[in-house]
Amino acid sequence: MNVSDRGINLIQHFEGFYSKPYYCPAGVLTIGFGTVIKDPKPYLQGITKEQATNMMMNEIIKNERSINRLVKVFINQNQFDALISFVYNLGAGNLQASTLLRKLNNLDFLGAADEFPKWRKAGGRVLQGLVRRRLAERSLFLGSITSQ
Repeated sequence: MNVSDRGINLIQHFEGFYSKPYYCPAGVLTIGFGTVIKDPKPYLQGITKEQATNMMMNEIIKNERSINRLVKVFINQNQFDALISFVYNLGAGNLQASTLLRKLNNLDFLGAADEFPKWRKAGGRVLQGLVRRRLAERSLFLGSITSQ
């Protein structure tokens, strides 16, 4: 399965666009639409939205592979898109070790959806942006179409 425009838009909405390197609230060096980078030097002059979108899509392709490997049950496009946003923000390792994935693979879709809001901290503190993002992912996972 592959991400839809809805999933891409959800990521871009919550990540925002930054043309120059910055540290996210978790203290991770990022650029563009939340793409993790190791060295800021190549990006000090900034990047365009097109470059940021290409970087984001490269990450999304890796995330698609991870989700397709980890999820053992049939899911619909909304559920996949919600998981793409989740993994883009938190990484496939967090999904792999999560109760969310365990419940999903046990066909407990509502239970899996209820795990999204638990992932609301960065740097040890609750962030309202993450609260809103997890609620949007949960809503999308359950079939609603909202990103606010």
